[in-house]
Amino acid sequence: MAEPHPTVAPGASHCGRERTDPIQAWPAPSNLDYAERRWAEYCHDPASVPAEWREYFGRFNGQDEVKAPFQRGPSFSRRSIFHATGAWAGRPGVPEDLLRLQHRVDRLVRAYRVRGHIQAQFNPLRDEVPYVPELDLGYYGLTAADLDREFVCETMARDGCLRLGEIIRRLRQVYCGPIGFQYAHIDDTRMRHWVQERIEGQAYWSPLPRAQQVRILTRLTDAVVFEQFIRKKFVGAKTFSLEGAESLIPLLDLAIEQAAGYGVTGVVLGMAHRGRLNVLANIIGKSAREIFREFEDEDPDLYLGGGDVKYHLGYSGDYLTEAGRRVHLSLCFNPSHLEFVNPVVLGRVRAKQDRANDTDRAQVLSLLIHGDAAFSGEGIVQETLNLSRLPGYRVGGTIHVIVNNQIGFTTPPSEGRSTMYATSVAKMLPAPILHVNGEHPEAVARCIQLAMDFRHTFKLDVVIDMHGYRRLGHNEGDEPSFTQPLLYQRIERRKSVRDGYLEHLLELGEVTTAEADQIAQRRQALLEQGLAEARAASRAEAPSTLAGIWQNHRGGPEPAEDDPSTGVPAERLTALLEKLTTVPAGFNLHPKLRRFLEQRRRMAHGEQPLDWSAAEALALASLAVTGHRVRFSGQDTPRGTFSQRHAAWHDVQTGASYVSLQHLAPDQAPVEIWNSPLSEAGVLGFEYGYSLDSPEGLVLWEAQFGDFVNAAQVAIDQFLASSEDKWRRLSGLVLLLPHGFEGAGPEHSSARLERFLALAAEDNLQVVVPSTPAQYFHALRRQELRRWRKPLVVFTPKSMLRHPQAVSTLADCAAEKFRRVLADPLHPPLAEVRRVLLCSGKLFYELAAHREQLGAADLAILRLEQLYPLPRAELEAALAPCRPGTNVIWVQEEPENMGAWRYLRVTLGPKLFERLPISGICRPASASPATGSHAAHLLEQNQLLESAFGPEQTTPRPRLETIAGVKQLPTSP
Repeated sequence: MAEPHPTVAPGASHCGRERTDPIQAWPAPSNLDYAERRWAEYCHDPASVPAEWREYFGRFNGQDEVKAPFQRGPSFSRRSIFHATGAWAGRPGVPEDLLRLQHRVDRLVRAYRVRGHIQAQFNPLRDEVPYVPELDLGYYGLTAADLDREFVCETMARDGCLRLGEIIRRLRQVYCGPIGFQYAHIDDTRMRHWVQERIEGQAYWSPLPRAQQVRILTRLTDAVVFEQFIRKKFVGAKTFSLEGAESLIPLLDLAIEQAAGYGVTGVVLGMAHRGRLNVLANIIGKSAREIFREFEDEDPDLYLGGGDVKYHLGYSGDYLTEAGRRVHLSLCFNPSHLEFVNPVVLGRVRAKQDRANDTDRAQVLSLLIHGDAAFSGEGIVQETLNLSRLPGYRVGGTIHVIVNNQIGFTTPPSEGRSTMYATSVAKMLPAPILHVNGEHPEAVARCIQLAMDFRHTFKLDVVIDMHGYRRLGHNEGDEPSFTQPLLYQRIERRKSVRDGYLEHLLELGEVTTAEADQIAQRRQALLEQGLAEARAASRAEAPSTLAGIWQNHRGGPEPAEDDPSTGVPAERLTALLEKLTTVPAGFNLHPKLRRFLEQRRRMAHGEQPLDWSAAEALALASLAVTGHRVRFSGQDTPRGTFSQRHAAWHDVQTGASYVSLQHLAPDQAPVEIWNSPLSEAGVLGFEYGYSLDSPEGLVLWEAQFGDFVNAAQVAIDQFLASSEDKWRRLSGLVLLLPHGFEGAGPEHSSARLERFLALAAEDNLQVVVPSTPAQYFHALRRQELRRWRKPLVVFTPKSMLRHPQAVSTLADCAAEKFRRVLADPLHPPLAEVRRVLLCSGKLFYELAAHREQLGAADLAILRLEQLYPLPRAELEAALAPCRPGTNVIWVQEEPENMGAWRYLRVTLGPKLFERLPISGICRPASASPATGSHAAHLLEQNQLLESAFGPEQTTPRPRLETIAGVKQLPTSP
C-alpha cells in the first residue's frame, strides 16, 4: 500500500497546486492518527520514517515561532500543538499521549458546535435535558482528571490555551444556554467561521445596557397590555392572541432599529393571523382607534360583499428610530393560507429595490413571521427558500422569525412533522438557525442582533426559531385542554414573559417597580383613549390604497373611456426589429439562430408576415423604449417552451449571454427575462408581489404549459382574483398560459379556462384568447398603457406559434387597438348566412379550413377574443346584421364541463340579445380534459368540426345528446 503524502488526505488531490508552506502543510484530519504515529516514530528515531516524512518533520526543528493569524477553524493545528508543547522552541518531540488528548478535546469542541443545540435550554416547556453522548467526556476517553489540564482552544482564548473545565464551561454557556445554534450545515467556511467567532467571543454575551433593557421591558409591556385590554373590552372576539410569545414585539422593534443603522429605509413584513393585531398596533403603527373601530363593526354597508376579517388586514406606516431615521413599514395582507404570503413579500421587496436601483439589495428588508406547524408543513416554504439565492429573485437576505407555539391548532409536533425541528427545511440554505427561548428576551435580542449582522454581511437568509407557547386556544373561544390537557396545565402555571423579565431586572436593580408600573399605565391610557375615539366616531372611512405610486391608476369596473391607442408606427416597428436582430461584434451565435434572425429581418421589411414571437418582442421593445420597465419570468421563458422566443442568445464558444431587448436605446427602461425554478406557486406569488409595487411596469409570468398553472391555485384564488375585493389592492400581473387541444394528452392541453371564468366577477380579471400576433401585441401594450389595472390572463398558443395562417403584418400592429371581437375575414353577408359560429383561439383556423374544404359560404365565423369582461356591446354590434332567429353556435375544443361554454350560457342566456338563439358544440363532459391517444384526439377533433357544420336543429332537445362522441348542447331544457 502506498504511503499517504504528508499534505494530502487519501483520495484528495493537489488540484494543480503545490503545497509548500509549513503552516498550511499539516496533515488532513482524516490522516491525523497516522501522522501522530509517524511523528512519534520520528521523535524516537528520524531514520525510522520514510524520507518524505523525515523531510516534512525536519522543517519544524529549530524554527522560531511563527505568528499565524487568529485561528477560526479547528483548534487542533500544527502551529497550536507545537506552540503548546514547546516544540517550536526546539524542545524534545511532542508526547504521543498529549497529541491524542488534544485531538479528543477538539472532537469534543466540535461536538458542542454541531450537537450542543440538542441540550440548549430554548424550550420553556421542556423540563428534561436530552442526553447527547457526544457531549460526554467519557465518549472521548476523557475523565474528570483532565479538567485541570490545559488544551489549545484559540477560538475562545487568543493566548492559545485554556483548562478543559473552562473550555466546557464556555461551550455550555454558548451552545447549551437559552439559544441553540445550528450552523454546521453551512458549507461556506467563511460564513461558518464568522458565526463561530461571533458567538464564542465574550463580547456577544456581555450584559445589555440599561437603556436596551428598559426598551425591551417597554415593548413587552406594550404587547401584554394590548392583549389584556382587547380581551377585556371585546369579550369573545377572535384576536388570535400573541400571549405566550410576546417577545416577538421587542424582537421586531430591535430588528427595525438595527436595520435602519445599516441603511435600510423600508421593511416589508409577512405573517399569518397569530399576533397580527399586536404587531399592527405596536410595530406597524396602526392606531388603536382604527383597530377598535373594526372590532365594533358598525359600518357594514362599507363592506357588503367585500373586505376581510381584521386579523388578515395589512397596513403601512413610518417608523421613527431612536437615532431619528425613518423606516417605512408594510405589513402585507394575508389570507388564512398562512405561508403563501412569503413569496409575495419577496416580490414586493424586489420591486421596491428595483425601483430604487438598489442593486446591492440593501435598502429594503424582507421579514417573514411564520408559525412552527406551517413552516414545516407547507411546501410553499421550501419554494420560497429556494428563491433566495437565484439572481432573478434574490432580495439580499430575508429574516425568518418562527413564532413557535409548539402546536398546530390541536396537532402536536410529534404528529405534525418528521423532523427534530420545524426549521429543518431551512438547512437547504447556508442560513444560521437560531433556536431561542422566548421567555429570555435578552437572548432574543442577541439573536436578532446576530441575524441582522449576518444578513448585512452576507446578503443571505437567517432563521430565528423563537420557542414560546400559545396561552389560549387556537382562538379565544377554543378549549385547548380537550386535546393537550398536560401541556396546558404547564402553560397555566407560567407567568407572562413581561412579568418574568421584570423580576429579572428588579433583581439586577436596573428598574424599579414604580417605573414598570408607569410604563404599563401609559400604554393603558393610550388604549383607553383609542377606544373612546373609536366609539365616538360617527362613521368609519373606507380604506384606500390608491395613493403614492398607485395614484395614477384605478380599479373598479372596466371604464369604456380608458381604451388607449396601442398601435405603433410601422417604421418604428421596423427599426425595433432591426435592433432586435443585431448581433454584437465578436459574438458567436448558434448556427440555427442565424436563420431565425434572418426571418426576423425579413419581417422588419415587410417581406414576411409577423409570427407570434416577433409580435411579442415588438410589444415588449416598444414599451421599453418609451420608459416602461418589463419583467418576464417563467420556466424556460428566455428560450420559450416551444423554442419560439430566443430572447437570450448564448455564445457557443464562451457561454456568454446577450439579450437584445436590453440593448435597444441608451435611455430605455430595464428589461429582465428570467428562467424561473421549477415552481408555480412560489414564482407566481413572487411575481404577484412584484406587481403590487410596480404599477408602471409590465410584469409577466409564463407557465411552461398552461395545464401547470393549477399548481399555483392558491395564489390565483386568494390573491390575484380577490385582492381588490378583499383588500383594495390592485395588480396588473400578466399570466401567459399555453393552451390548446393538439393530442398531447390530458396534462398538456388545457390551462383550465373555466376556472378563471368561474372566478371572474366585478371586473376583477381580464381573460383574453388572442388569435393573431397583432392581437397579442395590442393586448400586451393595452395592459401597460391603460390606467385601469387588473390582472390579465392570456391563453397563448402552441402549434399556432408557427401556423402559416396565424400571422399579422406591421400594418396590423400599427392599427389603433386591441379588438375584443374579430369579424369573419371572408366578410360573408351576415344577413344571408344560416349560421354563425362563435369561437376563440386556434379553433378558428381549423373551422375556417373545414369551411373552405366544404365550400360552406352560407356560414360565418366570428372570434370572441376577450371572454372577460364580456364585450356585450362589441358582440351585439358584430351580430347586428344577422336576421332574427339566426342560429349562433359556440364551438370549443374543451369538454362541455370545461372551457367557456357554461359561463357563456349562463351569462348570455338562451337567446343572444333576445333575437338570436345560441347553442354550443364541444366534447362530452369529462373528468379529464383530453384523451391520451393522439389518434383519438384527431378523431374527436374531426367529429367536432363536422358537428359545427352539420344540419340545423329545428326543435330544442330535451336532454344532452352525444353526436359521435361530441355533444351538441340545447338552448333550453
